[in-house]
Amino acid sequence: MDPIDDLLATMKVEDARYVRVDAHAPWGISFPPRHLARLVLVAGGSCLLEADSLDQPQWLEKDDCILVRAGVGFTLQDAPGREVVDCDGLTFRESGHSATAGGEGELTRIVSTRSAFDAVAAEPLFALLPPLFRLNLDDAGGRLLHTTFDLIARENAADGLGSGFIMSRLSDVLFVQALRTCCADVRSGTVGWIAALREPRLASAVRQLHADLSHPWTVEELAHAAGMSRSAFAALFKEKTGDTPLGHLTAWRMYRVKVLLRDTDLSIQEIAVQVGYDTGTSLSRAFAKREGVSPGTWRAQTEPKPRQLDRVPRSTPPGPSPDAPHSAKPAAASRTP
Repeated sequence: MDPIDDLLATMKVEDARYVRVDAHAPWGISFPPRHLARLVLVAGGSCLLEADSLDQPQWLEKDDCILVRAGVGFTLQDAPGREVVDCDGLTFRESGHSATAGGEGELTRIVSTRSAFDAVAAEPLFALLPPLFRLNLDDAGGRLLHTTFDLIARENAADGLGSGFIMSRLSDVLFVQALRTCCADVRSGTVGWIAALREPRLASAVRQLHADLSHPWTVEELAHAAGMSRSAFAALFKEKTGDTPLGHLTAWRMYRVKVLLRDTDLSIQEIAVQVGYDTGTSLSRAFAKREGVSPGTWRAQTEPKPRQLDRVPRSTPPGPSPDAPHSAKPAAASRTP
């Protein structure tokens, strides 16, 4: 499997939600930091983006799109200095997917999705991205992203049977497309493992390494897979990734170890075999050197994943709940942009 496909599958993107906000001047909306990533598209009009992670505010025009990492807050407004409201306080229409804000002036239409995912598994990708990443919608990947936005908007407008379910699944796809667009936007001068994948001389070796992390790789083997000399391969790899080939291998083994520690009941010895260490002791030494704690301590300190809700339909009283028009979940969860 391609390293990026493998990473996206391991991230388990889920619980994506979509909302369209029609904001009429004067208006301002704050999006507090949460353990969720957000994708925001300006579908019409323009607005000012402010965030602590930005050196200065930025104007967003029609078709500008940003991906915001989990834990990053930001504010959108039609002009500097507006009074802002929390996104939870927006006035929603009956469907729960459309909201209004502001007064009676010029319209700005904002489309937003937010997604939950496995932060541990996502670490290798999000570590390369800035807190707010501006996406290019002009290339082929960006146009596909825009098409998915349009499909979700059509489902929202139609409000037919199963629209909420379809919109949720399309929002999952949208988030993955956004991450793929981020990967494609990595330029040749960017240091990181994605840059190595985009380097033709390194790509084959990197894919082979990721396909079998348990293999006892050597720099000579990887150089042979790349069709390069050992010294030339090592130098180019360090230039593109900022790490040595074996350092990169160790980092990815540790990422995989954390996922296995958190998601399985495998022993340290069993995990060691899966990621290429002869013994649990050797794995523990490598893990402690990188993470500062032993694998057992890390496992004990990591909060268990929230229990997934049963997706089998349950009997409910006739008629919709006044707090959750299309969901048995609390209103705050179903209506949060």
